[in-house]
Amino acid sequence: MSLNLEVLDTEQVNKSSKNIDVMTTMEMLQVINNEDKEVAFAVEKVLPLIEELVNEAHERMMNGGRVIYIGAGTSGRLGVLDASECPPTFGVDSTLIQGIIAGGFGALLKAKEGAEDDLTLARRDLTEISLNKNDTVIGLAASGRTPYVIGGLDYAKEVGAYTGAISCVHNAEISAHAQSKIEALVGPEVITGSTRMKSGTAQKLILNMISTSLMIKYGKVYKNLMVDVQPTNEKLIERAKRIIASSSGCSYDDAAKYLKESGDDVKVAICMALTGLTRGECETILNNNRRNISKSIHSLKKGDK
Repeated sequence: MSLNLEVLDTEQVNKSSKNIDVMTTMEMLQVINNEDKEVAFAVEKVLPLIEELVNEAHERMMNGGRVIYIGAGTSGRLGVLDASECPPTFGVDSTLIQGIIAGGFGALLKAKEGAEDDLTLARRDLTEISLNKNDTVIGLAASGRTPYVIGGLDYAKEVGAYTGAISCVHNAEISAHAQSKIEALVGPEVITGSTRMKSGTAQKLILNMISTSLMIKYGKVYKNLMVDVQPTNEKLIERAKRIIASSSGCSYDDAAKYLKESGDDVKVAICMALTGLTRGECETILNNNRRNISKSIHSLKKGDK
């Protein structure tokens, strides 16, 4: 695999920062801030491709599939970060959305750069988690050429999993190995080749969109509230009560009552508060709608219990 780094968008010299080493602190900050402002616009241009990937991943997730991020270096760390935030935020199992980084979790703290050049390493990592056709593998590589990611995407294709690629360059090599090809073109970095900056920000924005959209579609959000909070301590109990009150319009005291009567199940409590139905009836409705509270409430409005 030829490197040819000089042709990559991420390796070009940024004219706005070419004299950054002699700038004042405020001038440095202004340059970085101005460059960062362009990132969201670059992501906006690829929204249709992000939509495609979310919809494909959701379809497979509803059939028992998982989402697996794979990457090396900064990209790999961002994938692990996004995946690790899903269980505490949405109450899902840690296997539903996973992040795998070249070199293993030790690479989160200490770079293992050589690991990214191994075409076979991702195959081993994906085999260890029993990758299957219902899963979605999303390869992350700002430069678009990481062998570890390419190897992983090729293996995912072999087993029939859906594949997506997220990069920050034109005609990325990893795009040729994926079904959904997302190329967020953020332009040259403030510090040449430092893809932890604009490229990293773009990837973080896209991963936030993917995981959040998937969790909403999975039924983890009602209105714009996180309704799968697990009330396991005092702070979370109070949060659960506020969510029940806010989503149903009931009083704080009634929210506390519904939470207790529901067996500390926030979704059941919301259903009880909104409908006046019993715990058992709400549990049945939720189970009939795959525990999706939004679909459950809308089904009741249609008269379908």
